Amino acid sequence: MNIIVVGLNHRTAPVAVRERFALPEAEWGSALDRLRSYRGVTEGVVLSTCNRVEVCAAVRNTDEGFEGATRFFTSYHRPDTLDSPASHLYYYASADAIRHVFRVASSLDSMVVGEPQILGQLKDAFDAALAHKSTGVVLNKLFKKAISVAKRVRTETRIAESAVSVSYAAVELARKIFRRLDRTRVLVMGSGEMAELAARNLVAQGAEELRIAGRNQARVDALARDYAGHAVSRDAFLAELIEADIVICSTGADHYLLEAAQMAEVARLRRGRPLFLIDLAVPRNIDPRVNDIEDIFLYNIDDLNSVVEANRRERDKEAIKAEAIIAEEIERMMQWLKSLEVTPTIVDLRTRVESLRRAEVERAVARLGRAGTADEIRALLDGVTSALVNKLLHAPVVALKQEANHPEGALYAETVRKLFRLDEENASSAPPAAGEERVPLGEAPAADRPRSGSG
Repeated sequence: MNIIVVGLNHRTAPVAVRERFALPEAEWGSALDRLRSYRGVTEGVVLSTCNRVEVCAAVRNTDEGFEGATRFFTSYHRPDTLDSPASHLYYYASADAIRHVFRVASSLDSMVVGEPQILGQLKDAFDAALAHKSTGVVLNKLFKKAISVAKRVRTETRIAESAVSVSYAAVELARKIFRRLDRTRVLVMGSGEMAELAARNLVAQGAEELRIAGRNQARVDALARDYAGHAVSRDAFLAELIEADIVICSTGADHYLLEAAQMAEVARLRRGRPLFLIDLAVPRNIDPRVNDIEDIFLYNIDDLNSVVEANRRERDKEAIKAEAIIAEEIERMMQWLKSLEVTPTIVDLRTRVESLRRAEVERAVARLGRAGTADEIRALLDGVTSALVNKLLHAPVVALKQEANHPEGALYAETVRKLFRLDEENASSAPPAAGEERVPLGEAPAADRPRSGSG
């Protein structure tokens, strides 16, 4: 069994490509079914965020797993996509796949290193897979370990102290544009987690005229109360666009909420006052043609890289410590994964030995009634245990002799010496006790040999 990861993210694909493959929560179940339908994929988790869409799978064959995961992305390939998704995909297997999952959970692979959102998103993806019964022993272990590693990174490093979320990066961009947010009017479109983070960061940076709009009016009202803002009704939305200085948009809509024609009219009514739009959504909520309208300036999630870069140096110092923690945890995970490969052999070995033991016990019980004196009982026990030893060692001894003249014969001998610790200083080499018979391998013990004389 092996672990693979196949996906695309902000480094390998621009937002125009990523939004083609973004999976709304309602489609997670069907996506997991599709992933597991491909040959060789036994377990699967699908992670879809604004910056990445990737699948993690437990597979019997790595090449077959890669082929199936590629077909998974190809199956979501829209006709209007400019190029094949394969040109944007990355592929990881084994230790590299484990490293990637650990780095994603620990926010080392995020656009903003150290941001806290990704761990929650990874947990949600794992919970969805659990609920859909698309995970098993391997991925359950992997994702629980990934969550544990991420917590350890945050506890043992300061990577989160200098980190910012994408929402915070948007607020930083707004602050750079206006310098002071207490004199600006900000409209947040959306009521989800990222929109709430934006509202929280805006208030922390001094924003006093905060407006919140969204489809879920109860949620909008709650956010407005929590962050000393004002809830905007649908009827007042257009008027708010005319008055706002900054609009931060982050909703779950799968279409443009602000279109070019609508925003051209807004620009006319604003009479030359600049309007800054920051679109954090994937798929995008604002028509990119809006950026062509005079006095309207549009930024999307990819434009936040400049803000992200400002804190990169300090975070990178802590990231080195985090990478060391991850390397340590990868080794443990790999040891566990490799142990799964020998588990069937261990089970079969124990089953085989147990069957031999039971057989000898039955034979001893049948003969025990004929043993009377202590010497006869000793002879019976010697015979039973010697027979068991011979049966246990018969197959490996025969194999050693057969392989002795082959190129790998010495390797077989070395393996046996290691398995049975034959070279240890304290290995027992004492001669048989007085009266104890040394039984040559392959021969029956005395108690099982035919006795001379009558009978």
